[in-house]
Amino acid sequence: MTPDQIIILLSGTLGIIFTYWFFFAGKDTVLEAAGPKVNIKVDGGYKPSVIKLIKDKPVELSILRSDPSDCLEEIVLPVWNIKKFLPLNKEINIKINPDKKGIFPFHCGMNMFHGKIIVED
Repeated sequence: MTPDQIIILLSGTLGIIFTYWFFFAGKDTVLEAAGPKVNIKVDGGYKPSVIKLIKDKPVELSILRSDPSDCLEEIVLPVWNIKKFLPLNKEINIKINPDKKGIFPFHCGMNMFHGKIIVED
């Protein structure tokens, strides 16, 4: 193998590693809910995108969408059969009762942006 082939191979490998890290590495923000209300900001995704709740302790999700993207104008929580429209710059409240342990995903109306609710004892 010639030196120029080695350089091309190494730079290609580093490019793949950097692309994977930049786009797919875990950048989840985690919030451990201590109170009865959780604030979620919708701006290029969900912030926080991971919410830890306590089983059998009802919580209100207060969601504020500031991203004008059509994709983020709905939130879907399949486990609780909830699908809500999120108007731009208006707070929407959703009450849930986490009555079983587990990891429960939620997503936008087009299923492109994701988050999860983790329910623990």
